[in-house]
Amino acid sequence: MLTHFLSPDSPARIEPGEFVAHALAYRGLEPTSFGLQQTVLMTLIPELQRHVLDVLGSPPPHPHKLQRQVLYNPAECRFSTLTSPMGAPMAVLLLEQLIALGARRFLYMGFCGALATSYGIGDCFIPEQAVREEGTSYHYLPADVIPASASRLNAILRAHASQQRLPVRQGPIWTTDAPYRETAHKIRHFQAAGIHAVDMEMAALLAVGSYRGCEVTALLIVSDECYHPTWRPGFGAPRLRQACRAAAAVCVAAATEIAALET
Repeated sequence: MLTHFLSPDSPARIEPGEFVAHALAYRGLEPTSFGLQQTVLMTLIPELQRHVLDVLGSPPPHPHKLQRQVLYNPAECRFSTLTSPMGAPMAVLLLEQLIALGARRFLYMGFCGALATSYGIGDCFIPEQAVREEGTSYHYLPADVIPASASRLNAILRAHASQQRLPVRQGPIWTTDAPYRETAHKIRHFQAAGIHAVDMEMAALLAVGSYRGCEVTALLIVSDECYHPTWRPGFGAPRLRQACRAAAAVCVAAATEIAALET
């Protein structure tokens, strides 16, 4: 009986490139059909993708469908953009396929719940490291490894946030598969450990980036406050909508600079 998730075997029975080749052949497509760039701006919430397209001015022409996701290659930009499924397993499924198609740098936009009492609705946060309380990351990294975001991409994000006067903080995040089991006991535990926020994907995405030799980071927006005696959501709040627009502008500018690293 296996006592751990990480297997010493490589490759896997189904490699991402093998699956992508099969799926594309079934549709009569080639890997180059998508025009996928090496830098990808990913949104974990469909609303955030709408803000990204607004910043770009108009929907880029000729979108492509990659599985169930619409992929855009904005005119005069050297990055692609699409929305990722939520949750670690499905987000990693898409990330692996994008890597198999040639993408190498990933900037995610998403929401997170605040654990630190100094955070409020609409605050922006870069997860530097992730506490792993989901299952997917353990198939990619040993249990004692702490997944970390790409410091080079983080620096670019911070620079553009500063230029656009968007306050951004950074620190560790707790990633869980079970948002309905974020109990008061667990929240106190992670607060005492200095964890700033909670989400459902980052630990797994950062682990895949490390395993595949790709750069991954994120700009997350506080959508709810989990540190009160009762949950306080901010979905639909004016400050959250304003932060989403500002964060989209920062991420488009950062993705443009990150794409320029290819040259």
